[in-house]
Amino acid sequence: DSIKWLVLDEADEMLDMGFKDDLDLILKETPKEKQSLLFSATMSKSVHAIASKYMGEAHEISVGERNIGAEKVDHEYYVVQERDRFEALKRVLDNLPQVYGILFCRTRRETQDVAEKLKQAKYNAEAIHGEVSQNMRTKIMNRFKQKQIKLLVATDVAARGIDVSDLSHVINYNLPDHKEVYTHRSGRTGRAQKSGISISIISPKELRRIRELENIIGKKFELRKIPTEQEIFKKQVDS
Repeated sequence: DSIKWLVLDEADEMLDMGFKDDLDLILKETPKEKQSLLFSATMSKSVHAIASKYMGEAHEISVGERNIGAEKVDHEYYVVQERDRFEALKRVLDNLPQVYGILFCRTRRETQDVAEKLKQAKYNAEAIHGEVSQNMRTKIMNRFKQKQIKLLVATDVAARGIDVSDLSHVINYNLPDHKEVYTHRSGRTGRAQKSGISISIISPKELRRIRELENIIGKKFELRKIPTEQEIFKKQVDS
């Protein structure tokens, strides 16, 4: 009852993860006379609703244009059957011998599962998600920033706050549930005047979502074919 400032960070993720009832309870019990600050990478209807309900005459401050993809990011996608998704990922990675980036998965379980399979197959990858301890996360992030780890497998929540400016690729093992999140993911590369590539692995039924994303970011996505063994061999020899 003596709170003077209330800061709600990552509001969109908090709501998406099902914490609305908890947030409502906390916000309702705090004094009306306080300063409230709400930060969110994406401005969904639910974020606006909670701002309207608890912040009164709130002022909205936007940094950069909404849902605009980074200028120097190219967008590519591969279409595969669901059962072939992991094998397709390995082919894509084999064709990117110099890759240094983040592989996004939807859930903690998927993140851990994909990371373990990659490590078993001798890929230089590590996972970060909500069940990774802070101590282990710090160690993994230090190794990643020093490029001792080349591929960070992460959930959207765990990747928040990662500040690495020279990522070559962002790979979407699955497209995010919310279209705005794709912009946030792909913006992890192509920073500091450098170029980057955002790759998505999709199933045939998700082609419609690619068209929707093209409309949101104002850029065309390039359809790529899964590289053959001969193409991969040539790429690895040339590099």
